[in-house]
Amino acid sequence: MKPDVICLMASSVDGRTWPSRWRPKGSGDLFEQVHDKLGGDAWLIGRVTGQEFAKGKAYPATTTERFPRENWICRRDAKVYGVVLDGHGKICWGRADIGGDPIVVVLTEAVSDAHLAGLRSEGVSYIFAGETTLDLPRVLDILSRELGVERLLLEGGGHVNGTFLRAGLIDELNLVLCPAIDGAKGAPMVFDSSEAESDQRAPLTAMTLESTTALEGGALWLRYKLINGADLPAQASHG
Repeated sequence: MKPDVICLMASSVDGRTWPSRWRPKGSGDLFEQVHDKLGGDAWLIGRVTGQEFAKGKAYPATTTERFPRENWICRRDAKVYGVVLDGHGKICWGRADIGGDPIVVVLTEAVSDAHLAGLRSEGVSYIFAGETTLDLPRVLDILSRELGVERLLLEGGGHVNGTFLRAGLIDELNLVLCPAIDGAKGAPMVFDSSEAESDQRAPLTAMTLESTTALEGGALWLRYKLINGADLPAQASHG
């Protein structure tokens, strides 16, 4: 089964997502407030965003151990899970949770045994969703079957959001629109793509505004229901 996928992002009015570049400065903790109100069973980010939470330096380069390419779950009783797409196993965590939410790393089967040994030594759960590239529908199916996730908060970055969007997997968009402007090139956007994906379009057939909520400081919480078409790509790669 597929969980409900709710994309949650905060942006300037020109769609940029680095608050340090916004003028005027300051968005407070509006994103966290909305995150808590939405109350997902899990939240998901990509490798680049995930790296910002990592505390480790490096796992050992080799190991004599050999591990089956099977899902390895440390905890099945958590209220909320933090899911990170890291297909090629680049993040050395140095921690097992983020804000108390156990980390679940999404890998491809091409990852090394040494990296799996490192994850296991820190109590970091992992699942496999593809041989060499990540299959996003498979990721959602595993999270539902293995961990009982029914409501997943997709929280970027822009490339990950864009990959889910183009795969037709997002059911709802929650955008915290902040009264600030970036106004320059180079910052990530709410939805983004690589150069190779720049001519691909999302299979969206409709967006319905479900609610508009005024937040402190002149920010708006916009909540849209997304309707996707039937012809969806089966796979998408990230990490």
